Amino acid sequence: MTDSAVQTPGTPSAAPGRPARRTELTSFPGPGRRLLYLAIVVVATIVLYYQFYLAGSVAAGTRGRNGILVDYNMTFVYYVGIAVIGYVLGAVASFATGIADRIGRVNIVTVGLFVVALLCLFGIPLADSKVGFAVVFAAIGLVEGVILVATPALIRDFSPQLGRASAMGFWTLGPVLGSLVVSIQISSTSDTTPWHNQYVAAGVVGIVVAILSALFLRELTPELRDQVQVSARDRALIEARAAGIDVEATMRNPFRQMLTPQIVLSALAISLFLIIYYVAVGFFPVYFQTVFGFTQSKANALGNWMWAFNAAGLLVIGYLSDLVRVRKPFMIVGAIGAIVFTILFALRATHPDTSYTTFAVLLSFLAVFLGVAYAPWMASFTETVEKRNPALTATGLAIWGLVIRIVIAISVFIVPHVVNTVTTLVEKGATVQEFAKGQDPKLNAAQNATVRDVAADPTIVGKVQRLATKYKAQLAIAAKLDPQTSATLAKDPTDLAAGIKAVSEVSGVGEADVAKIAQLNAQHGPALQAAQAIDQQTIATLVTDKTNAAALQKAVGEIVAKLQITPAEAQQRLRDLSTIQLSDLLLLQKSGAKVIGAQAALKDLATVPAADLATLSKYASLTNPRVQADLKYLQANGAKVQKAAKDSPKQWQNYFWIAVGGEIVFIPLIFLMVGYWSPRRARAAEREHDEMVERELARLRG
Repeated sequence: MTDSAVQTPGTPSAAPGRPARRTELTSFPGPGRRLLYLAIVVVATIVLYYQFYLAGSVAAGTRGRNGILVDYNMTFVYYVGIAVIGYVLGAVASFATGIADRIGRVNIVTVGLFVVALLCLFGIPLADSKVGFAVVFAAIGLVEGVILVATPALIRDFSPQLGRASAMGFWTLGPVLGSLVVSIQISSTSDTTPWHNQYVAAGVVGIVVAILSALFLRELTPELRDQVQVSARDRALIEARAAGIDVEATMRNPFRQMLTPQIVLSALAISLFLIIYYVAVGFFPVYFQTVFGFTQSKANALGNWMWAFNAAGLLVIGYLSDLVRVRKPFMIVGAIGAIVFTILFALRATHPDTSYTTFAVLLSFLAVFLGVAYAPWMASFTETVEKRNPALTATGLAIWGLVIRIVIAISVFIVPHVVNTVTTLVEKGATVQEFAKGQDPKLNAAQNATVRDVAADPTIVGKVQRLATKYKAQLAIAAKLDPQTSATLAKDPTDLAAGIKAVSEVSGVGEADVAKIAQLNAQHGPALQAAQAIDQQTIATLVTDKTNAAALQKAVGEIVAKLQITPAEAQQRLRDLSTIQLSDLLLLQKSGAKVIGAQAALKDLATVPAADLATLSKYASLTNPRVQADLKYLQANGAKVQKAAKDSPKQWQNYFWIAVGGEIVFIPLIFLMVGYWSPRRARAAEREHDEMVERELARLRG
């Protein structure tokens, strides 16, 4: 077969009375063009899910900054509510997109790609409130629900049943590789990169893919796609039959034809099975950031492992399922493996020491088994729909889209009710942790150390307050000292220069005057002491007339009375006092008392125990307003965050058990779907079908 379309004498151009659309093919494309169309569908699906899943990876931000929740001051419950609305709208849109059987698939895909790209490029970056963000995100969910139906319908149209699992494996790469692209993008950029920029990049990519879709994507006419194609050999027969098909007759009462227990319960089965997948997409970054303290980039890096292995599993298992011609055994193996590794993953939730590597291994195996079940299920589901009516494939997929989005909406809605700790941890956890570790960028090292120590031992505040009350006077003196002066004296109390500087700082007297007063005290101590005993008027008289007999006699009497010394000693001190220059006496009169008081205060300060002084010095920043603000925040929120951090792992684990339950329910519902368990019986049926095709072609040619 060449790359040109397969032609038969009876190939129709379109339905009677309706010209073919520009996007429609009136015959099956050759291998090259078929692969081109399938590739565009897969790329479109990848881009759409990449855009839709981006929110989950940038919701929490890092350390309470640069995230949807923190930037919009949005609670986790509000955020989940937005997601639920998006899924509900997607469910409605999926159901309504059953009309794709009538209006075609390509237009839906192309228009949807343009709409979502513009919402990402302009809508979300310009949304300046949480309400605005909610409206735009819900609109993206609506369009995603539409394309969810149209893209797998295109995959089915171009894929015979014998290659259906491989083709559906490629289609399921859409959500998986979309998740992988998100993980790679977020883990490869800085945690400080504005999250709006991630949406701008997604919008640009979406515009490019939308243009490719508009230019190159094609679909089969209804006459061709409304028949069952088991193998590539069926194409000539299908094209010959298409000339006589009444398209309208095959599409009467479409939902009545498709709403059967077999189809609805099969859709419910995979919806329940994939609960863990949608939790991973929407909440794993938040889970790893709030429970295990991973950064935004590190949490998303785990997705690199999970989605890469999931993609590989989808492709390999799709090929093997087509090779052995069966679907159900793979679904059973995938379900059992997924149950085992979901349980192992859930058990690690309450082990905070679990390493990144352990999670990478567990999630990789879980992803592989999800792929083992999902690709064969997609093939089997489309075959189940075809058995009912191949003309209504999009309608059957619309029912699947409705069911899966209802299940997702419910499972997402209950997340904040099962896990009620996320808002506290996202809004306050990072800040509490930052303050408790002494890492507030607004504080200096000493201030951060104070906050850290008090967070670890709140009794420090009381101890410091008691010491501050006890040594209030001494602390007032210490506060006047330059830190360098205090450090020098602490190292060497006999340092004369430091001592003079300390007296100067306490008394307010210049260092030169302090030194002079100290010298005078050393040389004329007793005389200066005597001067303190004389009244100011007598001193003033002696300063102007040192020989005034009355003044001298009065001075001697005051000295003897106050100092309890002999008159002879008093006279000697007065003679010594008379030798001091007038300028020095004036200096002493002005500043002597201040210097003496400062010296006494410093001696009193020296009596405070060194340990108490060290404590008071270490936590001196407790009076700083910013330090007090941090401590007040810790006091108000620390206990809440601690409780949330304690409860959160168990709550997440409980939710993971719900996912395990969905995987278990999946197994018995597998038996409702069409398909063989035995490869031998499947090959026998294939041979019978080939013989029927040959007979039918011979009859039509005759």
